[in-house]
Amino acid sequence: MQQLEALTREARALAQGEAKVIPIHALTTDEAEVGRILQICNACRYCEGFCAVFPAMTRRLEFGKADIHYLANLCHNCGACLHACQYAPPHEFAVNVPKSMAKVRLTTYTDYAWPSALGVLYKRNGLVLSLALVLGFTLFMTLGLAANGTLWGAVNGGFYAIFPHNLLVGLFAPVFLFAALALGVGVSRFWRQEEVGPPSGAALGEAVHDVLSLKYLDGGQGGGCNNADDAFTHARRRFHHFTFYGFMLCFAATSVATLYHYFMGWSAPYGFTSLPKLLGISGGISLMVGTGGLFVLNLRRHPLQQDLEQRPMDRGFIALLFLTAATGLMLMLAKGSAALPLTLCIHLGCVMALFATMPYGKFAHGIFRCAALLKWTIERRQPSRLQLGDD
Repeated sequence: MQQLEALTREARALAQGEAKVIPIHALTTDEAEVGRILQICNACRYCEGFCAVFPAMTRRLEFGKADIHYLANLCHNCGACLHACQYAPPHEFAVNVPKSMAKVRLTTYTDYAWPSALGVLYKRNGLVLSLALVLGFTLFMTLGLAANGTLWGAVNGGFYAIFPHNLLVGLFAPVFLFAALALGVGVSRFWRQEEVGPPSGAALGEAVHDVLSLKYLDGGQGGGCNNADDAFTHARRRFHHFTFYGFMLCFAATSVATLYHYFMGWSAPYGFTSLPKLLGISGGISLMVGTGGLFVLNLRRHPLQQDLEQRPMDRGFIALLFLTAATGLMLMLAKGSAALPLTLCIHLGCVMALFATMPYGKFAHGIFRCAALLKWTIERRQPSRLQLGDD
């Protein structure tokens, strides 16, 4: 009982800013708030078994910028700790882990973004920038076809008869390579902030399992996430699976088609029973189901479980993924019709906008979270800082 009272006094001191454990300097307001909350959680530890954030937290006594960024990206925003917390709003301590972590995650996308200016631009105008890129790319290609008088009308030979293969490669290769480079630089910067050493085979295998199974979207007790209230549901986990595997199937379809073209000498269009078509159709449908479900859940999500300022960016990314999948399926249905050229322009505009914004928005959070999970599987196999006497 005395220990509990001591922990409560410590938590109250931290909440009121009286304790001087947290190194506030060099932290933003959002980062300092996460540091404050983690100190309170470290004194309480009621949620220790909920997810990887809390056991990783207990290996630390202080929380610097790198620790806060790492733990924020390790958080899956399942909401379980918010509804279980005795210090959650309207309590005076106002402990809200999901919302505070979400704010810092957005900061990491900016801090580690490359080039940094684009990260700042997307943070401030994510939805507007995404829609502007879709309209800009679509308009560019539409005007090109209109100038040639080929914007509307039946086409023989598929979409390569509209835009030659080499032209499409010339348009998309720089955008894809730039996105891959920018994501690579950003994740590298994030990884170097807190070195944990190389992964063992066991650590890598565990991280891959946790990523592919979305382990930490189970609410800590296996019942699922909290979304609109304190009821548990597996909906977020399932719709995330539909979205993730749908995207991967679409990417696989493009990869197989590339192999067909360059190594087998088989040019598009491919038949409905071909591997690229089967992968693309199943991926497109899965992506539409996943993003549609996530959009509905986002509309219903409890305000305390999210950063309300990020909703336009979140919904913009979901909409961009949905439009990419939907226009891809429409492109397949428009084969041989007069609407094929215009449909192709819209689809290509969505795809280019998606890849151009990948390093700076919600897509980046998946990559950063994978890196954080790998860090955790490495770290949990090592002596903690407390065991090493680094306190």
